[in-house]
Amino acid sequence: MIFGSIMRNHAATHIGSAAKALSLLLLIVSFPAQAAVKIQEVTSPGGITAWLVEDYSVPIVSLRFSFAGGETQDPPGKEGMANLITGLFDEGAGDLDSDAFQTRLDDAGAEMRFNASRDNIYGAMRMLADQKDEALELMRLAITQPRFDQAPVDRIRNQIISGIQSQAKDPQTEATRRWLKAIYGDHPYSRPDEGTEESLKTITADDLRAFHKALLAREQLHVAVVGAIDAETLKRDLDKLFGGLPEKPALTPVADIAPKLGQVVRYDYPLPQTGLHLTYPGVARKDADFFPAVVMNHILGGGSFTSRLFKEVREKRGLTYGIDSSIVNYEHANALTVGTSTRAGKGSETLGIIREVVKEMAENGPTEQELAAAKKYMIGAYAINNLDSSSSIASTLVELQNVGLGADYFERRADFINAVTVDQAKAVAKKLLSVEPAVLIVGPAEDKGEAGN
Repeated sequence: MIFGSIMRNHAATHIGSAAKALSLLLLIVSFPAQAAVKIQEVTSPGGITAWLVEDYSVPIVSLRFSFAGGETQDPPGKEGMANLITGLFDEGAGDLDSDAFQTRLDDAGAEMRFNASRDNIYGAMRMLADQKDEALELMRLAITQPRFDQAPVDRIRNQIISGIQSQAKDPQTEATRRWLKAIYGDHPYSRPDEGTEESLKTITADDLRAFHKALLAREQLHVAVVGAIDAETLKRDLDKLFGGLPEKPALTPVADIAPKLGQVVRYDYPLPQTGLHLTYPGVARKDADFFPAVVMNHILGGGSFTSRLFKEVREKRGLTYGIDSSIVNYEHANALTVGTSTRAGKGSETLGIIREVVKEMAENGPTEQELAAAKKYMIGAYAINNLDSSSSIASTLVELQNVGLGADYFERRADFINAVTVDQAKAVAKKLLSVEPAVLIVGPAEDKGEAGN
């Protein structure tokens, strides 16, 4: 679905032979998704807080953390900085050059990775419990003393540029560029995540060092740890790992923005299929309408095979293999989106059906039966979708911290969903879906009227 960039971030991941053995162990034993997740809020002597889930079923520790900032902090003219820097944290740190660092990481039997999103810089590590100290020392070096040696900088930059050049031949890339510019204007969200060939070439090692110093700090750090480690040990490890970072980041303020709706963006290209994307108003994560919107959206298109959009567009008419809708939440923008693709020549018809389904939901909302079924599924599927391994639990816990939810969220979530009434779902459907959306059409030109106006 096109809302952000088609090409996702260059995510740095190093997996050596010992780490592959770790991955095999993880395939054999996964976290019991239906088990209760007991979260401990652990604060180190140095004041660093983490959420911990102890689990000794396998001798593995999973770490996940985030720093506020991300791609919105790329300086003007140096777009792609956040994406580039995440590819370089494990390319040498402290006294270890790239080869020495990755050899040590392999010997430690650990997996390390970094990635950037629009609003955050993420790091993660999976390690064997009995080699935790060596693995965490390498992570400490990566986040506090990255080297940014010229050879790795050039190599990773060239890899990203090669990807940009390759994607430039894909019409979806150009369509996405136009789409983001149309709905976000000059806001940082309109910029390509990976930057451009021109902007990447301007980035120096000194730029990367300044960016690292500005973003990686303790004040807006969120940490989650899952696995074979106790709270007292984690307290000591937190200070060792993050204690050397500055206290406060130096972030450039980013304005909130609402996507510009009520427009049609066409990109005519002779493809065998037509891609459609619609953007409606969204709802903020902490808004009182959030859970009514999430439940309503599940019925509209988020429920996959059971949703109204799937039934009308796929089952009844066979116009697509798949269609869905999503509630999209960024730090500074929110939206409800619908996305699908259909065979060439069917774009106008498919878009018309989508509009009819959305209009029906806006005018009449969901039924009591639909609401009950959606609640049951959303409550039952959450653990399977978000808590099926130590890594997925750690990732979920960090995201909950990023949006300011408490450690008791798992206990309260079902109550939030069950509390949604059919009147609330109808009200939020009318509020969000009665607005004329922004529409993106990518594919071969059709007869006039294809926008479904």
